[in-house]
Amino acid sequence: MLDIQVYVDADACPVKDEAIRVAMRHHLVITLVANQGSRPTRDPMIRYVYVPMGADAADDWIVEQVTAGDIVIAADIPLASRALERGAEVLGPTGKRFTRDSIGMALAMRELKQHLRETGESRGLNPEFTSRDRSQFLAALDEAITRARRTRT
Repeated sequence: MLDIQVYVDADACPVKDEAIRVAMRHHLVITLVANQGSRPTRDPMIRYVYVPMGADAADDWIVEQVTAGDIVIAADIPLASRALERGAEVLGPTGKRFTRDSIGMALAMRELKQHLRETGESRGLNPEFTSRDRSQFLAALDEAITRARRTRT
């Protein structure tokens, strides 16, 4: 049985270290995908993949690799949608779980917010990332790994 893989859209992810810690605790390979360099490691369980600069290069790479039951960590809602189509578990950095039932509303809200920014009706500021968000992410990733392992057995 192949174990699950964890993929992180890493360029602006505030929970990379937490994701690595949880993946290590569960003995899972974690792949951080980015346009820019990060600190390298010799640990074979932690992979860094650097993709060319481009709007969706990291997203495209993740979607090409991910399989059903894998876990994707991303704040990017279109990436979340694409990963869900491939059968992955998807978590945002605050621990929010994206599902097939919730992704449509998330995409619609993203488009609305983009429209409001473009028309000047919103400055587009995101809420501050808190220690509570970090804690919720840690718990949600543990739960996602448990769910994913159940589907692989």
